[in-house]
Amino acid sequence: MNDDSLRTLVEECWTALEAEQTTGERRLRVAQLPVATKGEPLTVAVDHDGHRHLLVPIHSHRKVRPGLDGPVLRLHRRILEDEQTYQAYADLACLRDDLGDLFTELCVDVLGAAAELPDNQIKALYRVLDRWKALFKTQGAPLGPDQLAGLFGELVVLNRLLAEDPSAHRLWRGPEGHRHDFSGGVNAVEVKSTTDGEGRRPRIHGLDQLDAPEGGTLTLAWLRLQPATTTSSGTAFVHMIEQALHLCDDEGALLELLAGAGYHLSDSERYHDVRFAVREERWYRVGAGFPGLTRLALKSAGLSVSALDVEYTIDLSGETPAPLSLDETSQVIENLIQESV
Repeated sequence: MNDDSLRTLVEECWTALEAEQTTGERRLRVAQLPVATKGEPLTVAVDHDGHRHLLVPIHSHRKVRPGLDGPVLRLHRRILEDEQTYQAYADLACLRDDLGDLFTELCVDVLGAAAELPDNQIKALYRVLDRWKALFKTQGAPLGPDQLAGLFGELVVLNRLLAEDPSAHRLWRGPEGHRHDFSGGVNAVEVKSTTDGEGRRPRIHGLDQLDAPEGGTLTLAWLRLQPATTTSSGTAFVHMIEQALHLCDDEGALLELLAGAGYHLSDSERYHDVRFAVREERWYRVGAGFPGLTRLALKSAGLSVSALDVEYTIDLSGETPAPLSLDETSQVIENLIQESV
């Protein structure tokens, strides 16, 4: 079905629904759409106030992206049920009747994207919303060499999490200004990357970066990266971005996080030739005996803490502290994943 046919179909459905009467303020008049999908079909609806809705079916445990709450569009999770069925939806509503034509065009885009992603319709919805939002995006300054290496290291960890849980991008907190790069509340991981060829000397930013979450655990992941100049060595920076977008279930939310880290999808050509090879990787449990200067340790020692903008370097070049084993590292990943569910 082409765009013109979809547009006509959607408009006819809404017109027919608007001619009916709802039986209550919380009820919707709905019409299912004959778009090829797997599972429940997409649905259009009209509510008691005459606002138009597009309902995208989701699994009962699936969350819906927050942050879109008027005054023009509202996106939230809605349950529709009757005597035989119970179905959760991502409900996209247009709250401005004068923008109905534009909302129709947006919905036609969603239907087309859903036909291309029949087994992941919510991802199709997010993709279209973010493409429309991209009209208003602005580019920032390009990332420098150290920033690229740091972001690459975080993407190494992020992609491992996403391979286990497509919603695990919610654990990536660093771009939001959180003190730890990844945090589920109880478990946290801080990622440090370097392109130096010798030593293991991560730079620590602030007196709380090595403080574990209250009642939880903190792990430091340290990576030595080697910039690569040929396509036969290393991994392309943009490939790591593409892999994360492919694995996650909400491309838009991940793009927002990447923008917070200084990367915009429209800038991909800038980094086309950037590649890194991971030459060494060690994960450490941050606890008793781990080197560091923290606010909690200073307070425990009876010292008054009034210093600001503290940065320092720790040395992990020796045999102690010992890194975690592969099994222990896998358990760290698993513990984080459990907090994203």
